[in-house]
Amino acid sequence: SKDAWKRYTNEGSWHYDVLEAGYKYNMTDIQAALGLAQLKKVDWMWTRRKQIAEQYSGSFAHLPEVRIPQVKSDRESAWHLYVIRLVPGALTIDRNQFMEELRDIGVMSSVHFIPLFRHPYYANEFQYTSQPFPVSAKLYDEIVSLPIYPAMTDEDVAQVAESVEYVTRRFRR
Repeated sequence: SKDAWKRYTNEGSWHYDVLEAGYKYNMTDIQAALGLAQLKKVDWMWTRRKQIAEQYSGSFAHLPEVRIPQVKSDRESAWHLYVIRLVPGALTIDRNQFMEELRDIGVMSSVHFIPLFRHPYYANEFQYTSQPFPVSAKLYDEIVSLPIYPAMTDEDVAQVAESVEYVTRRFRR
């Protein structure tokens, strides 16, 4: 409930109240310096991520087994992630096997959004199950996050795209 920096000034006080459960995070000077350095590159990093997303979308647009991210015309994406969705039943393998196939040919992918009910803490503490969350349960089984970071070369992006196309063709139903 108080500003920690003012604690040792005439405006501050040693006393504070904890108003909500949670965590206290203070940014270090090193983190702040890194953040300032990154801010100088933010436009270049965003532009590069956008270019990569466009390359991916162009590569996957013709694949009926893959749904590409859609950004509304009045929005801009940061392209923090590039998440494809595998069309259910379109492949002879599931999402996990798809990711394993990518890994086997040198492309590391991930799933960034795991529904809360799948985490032991929430399942045990709140008895969460998939039943009240059918949309997140369905999407979880379909999504794959592909590599996207500003230092990727066009060749790196092409390798990922070709790998996704290869696995898709190989396991097409």
